[in-house]
Amino acid sequence: MRRQAERPRQRRGTVFGTACLGAALTFGSISPAFSFEFLGFKFFEKEDANALVLDPVNYTVTLTVEPADKDLQDILEKASTLVAQEDEPVSGSLGLLSRANNDRKRIVAALYENARYDGVVKIFIEGQDVDTLPPDTKFDTAQPVPVLITVDPGQSFTMGRVDIQVNGVPIDPAPYELEPGSGAQSVRLLQQEGKLLQDLRNEGRPFVAVTHRDIVADSATGRLDYDIDISPGEPVPFGETSVSGAKDVDPGFIAYMAGIEPGTIFAPKDLEKARDRLVKLGVFSSVTVKEAKAQAADGTIPVAVEVGERKFRYFGFGATYSNTEGGGVSGYWGHRNLFGHAESIRLDASVSRIGANLVESDTQRATDELDYSAGVEFRKPGVLGPDSVYVGSLKALTEHPLAYDRKAVIGSSGVEYNLTDTQTLAVALQGEYAEITDYLGTRDYITASVPITYTYDGRDDKLNPTEGFYAKLFAEPTYEIEGATPFLKTRADLSSYLSLTESDRLILAGRVAYGAIFGADEPEDVPNNRRFYAGGGGSVRGYSFQSIGPYFPDFTLPGANEDFEDTPRGGLSLFEASGEVRIGITENIQIVPFVDVGAVGTELTPDFSNLKIGVGVGARYLTSFGPIRIDVGLPLDKGPRDADFEIYAGIGQSF
Repeated sequence: MRRQAERPRQRRGTVFGTACLGAALTFGSISPAFSFEFLGFKFFEKEDANALVLDPVNYTVTLTVEPADKDLQDILEKASTLVAQEDEPVSGSLGLLSRANNDRKRIVAALYENARYDGVVKIFIEGQDVDTLPPDTKFDTAQPVPVLITVDPGQSFTMGRVDIQVNGVPIDPAPYELEPGSGAQSVRLLQQEGKLLQDLRNEGRPFVAVTHRDIVADSATGRLDYDIDISPGEPVPFGETSVSGAKDVDPGFIAYMAGIEPGTIFAPKDLEKARDRLVKLGVFSSVTVKEAKAQAADGTIPVAVEVGERKFRYFGFGATYSNTEGGGVSGYWGHRNLFGHAESIRLDASVSRIGANLVESDTQRATDELDYSAGVEFRKPGVLGPDSVYVGSLKALTEHPLAYDRKAVIGSSGVEYNLTDTQTLAVALQGEYAEITDYLGTRDYITASVPITYTYDGRDDKLNPTEGFYAKLFAEPTYEIEGATPFLKTRADLSSYLSLTESDRLILAGRVAYGAIFGADEPEDVPNNRRFYAGGGGSVRGYSFQSIGPYFPDFTLPGANEDFEDTPRGGLSLFEASGEVRIGITENIQIVPFVDVGAVGTELTPDFSNLKIGVGVGARYLTSFGPIRIDVGLPLDKGPRDADFEIYAGIGQSF
């Protein structure tokens, strides 16, 4: 029988205590010395590692696994502090001895994580077993002290007898992948136990407790026996919600927006959803929502909300430049908490096409006018319950895209409602007055519409999805008052994502969109800005913005505006599709070949005979706030308004 101190023995109830203790022991590192001197001044100067340690002692370390197992050796070397910090001195002989003793705990924990429960870990310093060395041992520090770690990993254990009881009732271990013969890795066992406890909490039981746990590693059979008794407690209803930390936001409003109804049965998902609602208000820098540690006198469980408020006023500005569109500047100012109920207001203004008349380009039409935009948006959360927000906006603009000139004032009033965690519905009333000029002249449009948008978002990440499905359905019944023309604009966008590797280094992404305008005989029955166009960064890359679709003549007919010769007419239907292969070169860099197609028609079905195809390649740099994206697209069927290639940049994936 080997000595108990030498190995992680089979001891009842202590297997995971040792593993957790070992995993919790982490140590900081010391950077090497470096500095930069310029004109007598030193920058980035740091002292060397020895200068930061009292009585520095250097050492060399060797870790061996016998019988040899390269994969396991790599794991143990990563777990070992002695190996990881070999180049960093310790403080005196006692420091080396202390690091060695702590290192054994870390290696034992790593063995447990790999289902090795009868391994033997021994550490020798100057050939002496650390188990035999007193704390005041002095080593020969004139040269690096030799350290040797030997590991006999022992056998790989599997689960043996598993007995899970909840209030004395046996529970089938199969749903938790703990049946006999399954892997006995300590981390996996703890994860599955945590899943079991969480499932019980999800039944409305906030006071789930483990009353007995017995874990035995049997070296004779290579099995890990696992017995656990759980007292789940009774389902408990939610009680009152209390709020702390609020200063300028009304605490009663915060409790209302948390949306936890007293009397409903406790559910962890309700606490998570409450936190998400409060975070989305945009007025808090931190939000914590949790149940109390004990029931109230009335038998309910109170909910405590703790918030930290952020600055309410904000502003910003930006600038852009395009070799075809000239320069642009924009700015905004906002307030996140106007009246104490997280009401927000934001003012935006921009000027673009600065210097556009100095840019020579065959892809744009000649105009030296600037684009202006100014608007205000007001949002008030909670108008129809905690999952709703009122949105009102007013905007004035003048713009000069390829297809038309437009001056407009638009007002909108509506509500956005979160139906579920993945589904959103937005409905608004919108009115617009516009003066639009194209090849046929200048006309005034007055429109009233009811835009309705349904969104399903099942993506695993909104900025960089690797799995899931996204759908957006749009319908806008509209009445154009000047021409007495009713029409219905519809559009459906669907996107899907599939990761082919566990590391998400190879991802397939696809998108398809279809749109149609009902009730209009010709595109001219519909205001230009409400017609369909294709081409550009959010459409078919490689083609200029709005350049795909039917065109006006390239000569001037009587009464026509010569400035709009050979410009897009717009259509009543649209088809677009895109495919990408997102290839991870490193953890942060992706190369993305893509193909886009699109067509626009003057009838309810697009003109597929004029389907345009764009191909290209992009690069992504993955950051914590989303991918930084740059794409280069080539048009395979270049039109008169298209360049040889187009470059697009932005934050987030293309779709």
